Amino acid sequence: METRGMKVFTLLVLVCTCLLLFTFWLTSEVLPPSRNQHNKERKPSLNITQPRQGQLVSRNVVASTSKPDHRTSQSNQSIRTNGRSTPAGKTLLCKEMQDRFLSTALRKRYSEDFYIQSFRTVQNCTWTRRSDEYRKFRAKLASCCNAVQNFIVSQNNTSLGSNMSYEVDSKKNITISETIFKMLPKSQPFMERPYKRCAVVGNGGILQNSSCGAEIDESEFVFRCNLPPINGHFYEDVGNKTNVVTVNPSIIIHKYGRLKGKKTDFLQNMTKYGGAYFLLPAFSYSSNTAPCFKVFTTLNESQTNQKAIFFHPKYLKNLSQFWRANGVRSYRLSSGLMITSAAIELCDQITLYGFWPFSKTMEGNLISHHYYDNQLPKPGFHAMPKEFIQILQLHSKGILKLQVGKCEYKHKD
Repeated sequence: METRGMKVFTLLVLVCTCLLLFTFWLTSEVLPPSRNQHNKERKPSLNITQPRQGQLVSRNVVASTSKPDHRTSQSNQSIRTNGRSTPAGKTLLCKEMQDRFLSTALRKRYSEDFYIQSFRTVQNCTWTRRSDEYRKFRAKLASCCNAVQNFIVSQNNTSLGSNMSYEVDSKKNITISETIFKMLPKSQPFMERPYKRCAVVGNGGILQNSSCGAEIDESEFVFRCNLPPINGHFYEDVGNKTNVVTVNPSIIIHKYGRLKGKKTDFLQNMTKYGGAYFLLPAFSYSSNTAPCFKVFTTLNESQTNQKAIFFHPKYLKNLSQFWRANGVRSYRLSSGLMITSAAIELCDQITLYGFWPFSKTMEGNLISHHYYDNQLPKPGFHAMPKEFIQILQLHSKGILKLQVGKCEYKHKD
């Protein structure tokens, strides 16, 4: 009897277990998936494309399900008016395109055509100055480099008798003797800062036939690089107003014979810059010191309107580390990026001209490297495409404006 009872009990347990398993299977097949599972299955992938005229401007969402998402539909409808995209929709599309191209461009080296396409994509969007982005980026630069106090070597930030380390030849020092100390301005020379509107003029061949001269000269403060020609037929494209111009020591050495036999030519050619400051890297390399000091003494003895000032090596070293952390890995920053960085701290509004390190225009027309010659830089010395992408990011964020192509200048009364 006990054996028969155990068999009946075991049979009942098996029947109950089968019924429970069947019920669980049936429930899982009938009920809809959980909310989290549903959302996971419907996670969209983005395919950003440039819309045709009259096409809806929004994210082009390709979902993994055929069921429409009423929230996406409402969002799409909210940015379309009579077949035309609204500013909100265009802004959304522009931001997506900019983020996509700019983030991709920083990863590795690409062809020249890729960078030109990146700029063409960004140019499709209307540029708008964004004060909030500008203030945030200026604060980051100030905390790193502080151009307001450290851009130029002065008696305020450099003590008499101190040992100054060179920027690149960092193992070498130079003692600030009384003679050197007297060369230095008492304080930073740009006391009227912040300047309202500044122009930073590069030397790219893109400036040829740009008609940007009048617009550049209308700026309150104008930076230029490496003693470029600004007179004669160049004037219409680049203007001639100059407040600061950098001087590469190689120009003094090779073009003006270290100011020994061609001092007169040098002084005569420099008159076109009016009362500009000549900014020299006297403390970057030890070999730069003598020719840079020679420029100072030549201008001082001749009592010219121009004055020589020197980059602070600590400022340049900190600036190099700042940009290296942002993806610009080069032997040395270009003069253009150095000046642009300082301008962001010294100016309220910045426009860049002639920043175009490519051999052709957006339309594919060949251009010279500089607007005045086709002398190429040393290969590997500067990371020009990477610098350009950084500048393009600043442009897309509304921190500064990158002017490429013809200027449509209207005189401001």
